[in-house]
Amino acid sequence: MSLKPEMKSQYGKVAVLLGGFSAEREISLLTGAAVLKALIEAGVDAHPVDPEQDGLAAIVEGGFDRAWNALHGRGGEDGQIQSFLQLQGIAYTGCGVIASALSMDKLRTKLVWKALDLPVAPHVMVATQALSDSEAQSLLDSLGGSVMVKPIREGSSVGMARASNVEELQQAVAKASEFDKEVMLEQWVDGDEFTVAILSGKEFGDKALPSIHMITPNDFYDYEAKYQTSSTQYHCPSGLSAKEEAQLQAIALKAFHAVDGHGWSRVDFLRDKVTRNWVLLEVNTIPGMTQTSLVPKAAKVAGMSFESLVLKILDTSFIERK
Repeated sequence: MSLKPEMKSQYGKVAVLLGGFSAEREISLLTGAAVLKALIEAGVDAHPVDPEQDGLAAIVEGGFDRAWNALHGRGGEDGQIQSFLQLQGIAYTGCGVIASALSMDKLRTKLVWKALDLPVAPHVMVATQALSDSEAQSLLDSLGGSVMVKPIREGSSVGMARASNVEELQQAVAKASEFDKEVMLEQWVDGDEFTVAILSGKEFGDKALPSIHMITPNDFYDYEAKYQTSSTQYHCPSGLSAKEEAQLQAIALKAFHAVDGHGWSRVDFLRDKVTRNWVLLEVNTIPGMTQTSLVPKAAKVAGMSFESLVLKILDTSFIERK
């Protein structure tokens, strides 16, 4: 299709960064393909660049003015590609170096939130992938008998598992250790899962989009529930009262600002079924962006088409980097 002159002049030549080297490569390819299609249909001079196949040199040699970063996980969401782009003087979408690096680390993010009295679940770190029976039982006892096991630097619930006995914990820690040398155990919260997308714009500042309530028959909203099954239910509006929605959005914005967030992100929560209190889980600084992903669902309820959302995120590349 022919380019719309105003789009070509406004954004210049845009690299859509997709694929990459992380455990989330396949999801990144899907996100990147959807974003690329939307940009081209909007008249933007957009081109795909896969760092794994094309190399980082392709970004520099391609003469790109800015990058729409669709790289999920390590290398793309952890400050590495942000640092590279910043050094090359290429504008990019989303969070900067500090927010990206911090948010990718679930432990350090949690420590920041805890210091600011934001709601988080109790946790401990394990230093070995081979727990003895007594060590495993002691850890379970210290965290109420049931835990969520997390490698601290993976997204899309990769390597995560629930453990409620010694054998399950030993297996879950060993598995999580395949993805990260640092493994966190969080006290299991029997709660409903919610998420809040945040989008920055010159016309409205930092805006929290309508929350989404995810319901899955699985133990939690894991990789299968996110990408491999049709049994997951998504409710947006989420069913909260206006007061509850405002409270949740306020916590999401505080959590986003606490990690120096800019551009766009998605903040994930649990709501304890007994206490009804909110518990922060993590910030996703480059959420999925396929037509069925969570942020587009919230944007649609807020009156935004997928193409409009993709362009608004591209606008975040104009944020001044310090």
